[in-house]
Amino acid sequence: MPLSERQLAAFAEKHAWQIPFDTGPRHLAGPGDARHVTHGRAAAGWSAVSDPLSAEIVLRSPDLRHSLQFDPQSATSAWWRLRAVPADDGPGWYAEFGELVPAEVLAAFTDALIVPSPQQSDPWQSVTSAGWHRDSKGTARSPDSMCHIELRPLSEFHDRPSWHVETREPGHGEFSGPRIWHAYFDEHTPAHLVGSFLTALAERSPLQRGMYDRTGHYSAVQEPSPLRPQQVVDAHTTRINSIRAQARSARRQQTKPATTPANANPAHPAARR
Repeated sequence: MPLSERQLAAFAEKHAWQIPFDTGPRHLAGPGDARHVTHGRAAAGWSAVSDPLSAEIVLRSPDLRHSLQFDPQSATSAWWRLRAVPADDGPGWYAEFGELVPAEVLAAFTDALIVPSPQQSDPWQSVTSAGWHRDSKGTARSPDSMCHIELRPLSEFHDRPSWHVETREPGHGEFSGPRIWHAYFDEHTPAHLVGSFLTALAERSPLQRGMYDRTGHYSAVQEPSPLRPQQVVDAHTTRINSIRAQARSARRQQTKPATTPANANPAHPAARR
């Protein structure tokens, strides 16, 4: 089912009366509204294939290649799972995200599924540009040292490196504190998708949360936002409209028939006898 006006109105009803607070850093902002993710997928033409009376939501892309599962009753720490089956243009891959991953950051990852992959993409560039500390060739950490990114090397089980992101409470000495949330991208996850996630994660601008919304940690900083509630709603609507337009454009490109230029194979005149 496509995203309905009733569903958008329900989002607006909640946020139009909620005074927004600028909340940061992003890795501590808390989960926010999951509809940043699910509305984006519905706007891109994904359909719900799960039981409508279940707490679990499963969305599937129109080409049936991608599926997104949200399971708030998961027996593991992964509440979100995104799978891609193998296709002619690449292998299958898998990514998962913990409960307290900010929905806006996860949405940047899923939104990038309809954006053409750039020729070359360095996922580290946005992280270092945002002032994160590059500890080594394969690791980086946030300025407060609570969020850690690692590109784990090859192993006997994997022929390519995989990405691991963890936010943890401060520890003591060499020992890290309890984990707040995690994200994992297997070795075949496209680099531009990982880059979109890391770019949104490291961005310095705060996320909007309500006064009583759950944050990832008590050290998250909240200040009254200069945005009015309606501006938060309007930003969501604008993004949804943009995704719809991008999805329509992508579908047109996929269905456009190949054309042969009129002069590509000119007829040769009959040989004179």
